[in-house]
Amino acid sequence: MGTTTEHPVVVIGAGPTGLAAAAHLLERGLDPLVLEAGDGPGAAIAQWGHVRLFSPWRYCLDTASRPLLDGAGGWEVPDLDALPTGADLVHDYLEPLAATPALRDRIRYGVRVTAVVRDGADRTRSLGRERRAYRVRTRRSDGGTRDVLARAVIDASGTWTRPNPVGAHGIPAVGESDAGAYLTGPLPDVLGAERDRFAGRHTLVVGMGHSAANTLLALVTLAGQVPGTRVTWAVRGGSARRLFGGGTDDALPARGLLGSRLREAVDAGRLELVTRAAVDELVPDGDVVHVRGSGRRDGVDGPLDLAVHQVVGATGFRPDLDMLREVRLDLDPVVEAPVRLAPLIDPNLHSCGTVEPHGESVLRHPDAGFYLAGMKSYGRAPTFLLATGYEQVRSIAAALAGDRAAADTVRLELPATGVCSTDLGGDGGGGGGGGDGADGAACCGTTAEPGPQPVELTLAPR
Repeated sequence: MGTTTEHPVVVIGAGPTGLAAAAHLLERGLDPLVLEAGDGPGAAIAQWGHVRLFSPWRYCLDTASRPLLDGAGGWEVPDLDALPTGADLVHDYLEPLAATPALRDRIRYGVRVTAVVRDGADRTRSLGRERRAYRVRTRRSDGGTRDVLARAVIDASGTWTRPNPVGAHGIPAVGESDAGAYLTGPLPDVLGAERDRFAGRHTLVVGMGHSAANTLLALVTLAGQVPGTRVTWAVRGGSARRLFGGGTDDALPARGLLGSRLREAVDAGRLELVTRAAVDELVPDGDVVHVRGSGRRDGVDGPLDLAVHQVVGATGFRPDLDMLREVRLDLDPVVEAPVRLAPLIDPNLHSCGTVEPHGESVLRHPDAGFYLAGMKSYGRAPTFLLATGYEQVRSIAAALAGDRAAADTVRLELPATGVCSTDLGGDGGGGGGGGDGADGAACCGTTAEPGPQPVELTLAPR
């Protein structure tokens, strides 16, 4: 059994929050080891590289990472007021950061974490538990398995790999598992690489977050270019007003414009809006899939039976907790976030810009030295901003280094808005998993500009 001090701090995920965690740990004189399932940094973000964030560069750069980049030489600070795409974030920030002398030998790619446990103890064993190191089980891309011992673990793996189903009840709709060929990811490249899939065809978008808004606006643009392109939007609530929200009052102009442009498209009849929608069944039928359930169309409630060519499930994400079954966690039963964090991020009460600054004391669990950080720490809530994740890992690193005062001093300035929420509560009505979320995903956002890059996102690193 190793002690908790002779091993590195394992960071799961080489996205923005994971690399920031490594930088802050180094700044504190601690030894990080970053384990990334993808073949490079920001692997999840690369999957939505066509999306332009609605957060400018100034909110996307971490304070401890900047000195590593500056010290390595050859890196130019981007225009802090410019809006990067996901591809920009990876190419111009994460890849150079991961390649710095300080970090490059501390990152392992193609290594997926499958379990985190206390070394020599399952979750039921208490005697001497706090003195035991963590055992992190990994599976390499070549199929090999290896265990790594850690003094502490920061899980910044995001939620991108765990999208919510389109079914109305928090579980997949009947037939959803057999309808994979008709389902897209939450942020398809409608105006770029996947244009042919959508041009001249009928698409249903399910969800009421920023990812849905970006895809809808891209589809509306495509419909203006290609005859026969149809767009239907299904939301689980009784109104879409919460997504239209911020407008000119949004501190991030591109985020406000996103809702404004979507409202204009709905008002102009360029897409059909179905409210109070509940998807109960998906039935493949040749080149279309029948989406059956209930909803309100043209002000009338009734059964829903749509024949569409594809369904975009922009219904948010949920954390992968299976790998953590042997860790003692203290999670909120509703949003699956750390129990002390949950009231601060409840999407029924907060937008991404109204979340209070928080740090290690809010994020800790009964098993000392284990933390969820970044988008994964928010569980099912879609209100995450990158700047929030950076402050989380700064505080965690300070606590692991024994600097309690610095860990407890949390400061964060977030751009205010009124639009970053799920479709739960308020105008949203009922139904679970109707939000948006991507540590890339919840609220790093995308712009509402037409063109080769669709728009929007919420960040979920990994």
